[in-house]
Amino acid sequence: MPRNSSFQGREPLKDDPNLSLYHSHITGPLPFLNPTQARYQPTSPDPASTPPPRVERLWRSRDNRKGRHALRVDHAAPETGVPGPTASVGGVGQGIWRMMTCAPYWDVSYLVAVIFTLGSVIWIINAFFVWLPLEDPGTEFDGEISAGGGITGFIGATVFEVGSVLLLLEAVNEAQTGCFGWALETEVKREDHGSRVITGVKPDVRHCRHHHVNRGNLVGGGRLVRRLSHDFTEGYVTARDGRSFRWWPSAAELRGHYIHELGFLASLVQLIAATVFWIAGFTGLPGIANHMSQGLTDGVYWVPQIVGGAGFIISGLLFTLETQKKWYLPAFHVLGWHIGIWNFIGGIGFTLCGALGPAAMHSGVEYQATLATFWGSWAFMIGSTIQWYESLQKFPVEKGRLMNPANEPGSKTETGDPCT
Repeated sequence: MPRNSSFQGREPLKDDPNLSLYHSHITGPLPFLNPTQARYQPTSPDPASTPPPRVERLWRSRDNRKGRHALRVDHAAPETGVPGPTASVGGVGQGIWRMMTCAPYWDVSYLVAVIFTLGSVIWIINAFFVWLPLEDPGTEFDGEISAGGGITGFIGATVFEVGSVLLLLEAVNEAQTGCFGWALETEVKREDHGSRVITGVKPDVRHCRHHHVNRGNLVGGGRLVRRLSHDFTEGYVTARDGRSFRWWPSAAELRGHYIHELGFLASLVQLIAATVFWIAGFTGLPGIANHMSQGLTDGVYWVPQIVGGAGFIISGLLFTLETQKKWYLPAFHVLGWHIGIWNFIGGIGFTLCGALGPAAMHSGVEYQATLATFWGSWAFMIGSTIQWYESLQKFPVEKGRLMNPANEPGSKTETGDPCT
């Protein structure tokens, strides 16, 4: 059986009595890596009198790292208490307003997004310093390229390094069990000829197990929650080994889980790439760059840009694949897919700059090299801004076709093709 078709000992949400897993819809883009997506049906405590709403809980590995609780709603069936899609005009407007008014500094996913956005802004400024004098020589001022470009390049590379460290910590401190994130609430709907009892669904952060809601430490356990045990005792949810913060997984977890986890691999590649790229940022500082021979410049300045940029390409591609059901099917409706694509494009720009750099003594090549940094920085900026928006939308709702529980393999009333 391919590894991406079942959970290898880490089934998320398995302890939640309000959810039932669709085993036929566990999937991932690559057969030798862990699943990245699954679908769950909410179950009502008393389905005879209060059937559950027509919704599904979508589990995605990226959403789980970001503390998001995705919900799919069948809006073809009008029901009271079912939230509207967040991709609507009103939902997008609320998300943009949230970006301007909310700053959850305790949320590592928010910090990652904001830090990468800040780093992208610095790289855009850097690109103006090194590209604009070639486009319009009359705008150049003393030290613009060497000092302005060198210093902003070093700061931008350092900011990317910090963001990459937090990105890997986010992957290491993922919520291993996850949580539903929504509350099933029963209410009485009054009608012209009486009333009926229905079950709605609303966001619920009180019992969230993700570390993003904890204001006490950056990537610690979730808030005080009610554990799903027989005695319903209360306590803080922490990591599996009892710690609330982890710098690195154990050797056993690394071999058994993380080495097969697409999001962890993408984050690790991002950190390695940013570290190599930082070498170019350091050697590009004024006082260092202008005291090196051409051969040394190629080796410690341009080569790290090429290697680091190639790592950004790979990382962006892996983050993109993580959001797809199949490696060849784009996930246009998922924010994470667009983030990965823009970072992939940004990595191409940075790699192209490094590849053209050794031949920069030719004016045409130098122009294209600096221009590549310019449009690559803007691509990173777009991806980071979308990631910022994503980090603040913890309860995304999308419209879509829901599963028929009767068609789920193992059901007594199974009919039709379970892969439909």
